[in-house]
Amino acid sequence: MYEKVSSRYNHRIMIEKFLEELGLTDKEVKVYLALLEVDGDSVIDLSKKTGINRTTIYPVLEGLSLKGLVSEIKVDKKVMYAAESPERLETYVERRIINLEEQEKRLKDIIPQLKSQIREGGEKPIIKYFEGKEGILHANEEFVKSAKNELETMYMIYPKDEVDDLFDSSDINKFKKIRKTRKIKSQSVFTYKKGDYESTDDSKRIKIDWNKYPLSADISIYEDKVKISTLGKKFSTILIKSSDVAETLKSLIKYIHDHK
Repeated sequence: MYEKVSSRYNHRIMIEKFLEELGLTDKEVKVYLALLEVDGDSVIDLSKKTGINRTTIYPVLEGLSLKGLVSEIKVDKKVMYAAESPERLETYVERRIINLEEQEKRLKDIIPQLKSQIREGGEKPIIKYFEGKEGILHANEEFVKSAKNELETMYMIYPKDEVDDLFDSSDINKFKKIRKTRKIKSQSVFTYKKGDYESTDDSKRIKIDWNKYPLSADISIYEDKVKISTLGKKFSTILIKSSDVAETLKSLIKYIHDHK
C-alpha cells in the first residue's frame, strides 16, 4: 500500500515539474491539475483544494486561459472553471515554439541596441585567469574556439624564441590547425633572434628588433577578447573580454603594419 502511494506521489511530482518546464508557474500547475480531476470548480473550491488565496486564483486562471488550458463555464448562473483536454498542451507548446522563433528573429535586431546601452553605461571587462603551461594551452584553445565570426582577423604580439622554447611543435601546430579550420587570418608583430619568419597568404608578420623592443609576453586579440600569457619563470594567462581593450590593441598592431 505504501509503495503505491509513494509511486503516485512521485508520478505527481514528475508531472508538476514537467508542466513547469513547459512554462507554467507553480500555481498554474496546481490549479490546472486540480481542475483536471473534476468537471468544473468554483474559485472558492479551487482555493480550498490548492491552498492558494482566492484573490490570487483569479490572475492564475487568467494566465491558464491565455494559454488555452482553462475555460470559463456557467452552471446554474454560477461561474465555474474547467480544464481543457491535456491535448491542448500540444497546441500551447506549438504556440510557444512559434513565438520563440519570432523572438529569435527579433533578437538579432535587439542585441545591437542592447550593446549600445551597455556602451553608454561604460563597459565592464570580464577577466579569467589561468596558471602554468597547461593553463596557457587551455586558454589558447578556449580563446580560439569561442570565436563567433570566422572572417575576422586575429592580431598577435609575441617573442617567437620564447614561444618556440616553451611549446613543442605539436602544441603550436594544434593552435594553427584550429585557426586554419576556422579560416582565421592573422596580423602579427614579433621578435626573433634566430632569423626571420616570413609572411604567408593568411598570416602577415612584421619582425621588430628584439634588442630595441624586447617582448616577454604572448598577446593575442580576436573579436572582443584579449589573451595575455607571461612567458617568464612563472607561466600564467589572463583572458580579457573587453571591446575597448581589444580595439585599442588592434589599432596599435594595425598602425605598425601600416607604417612599416
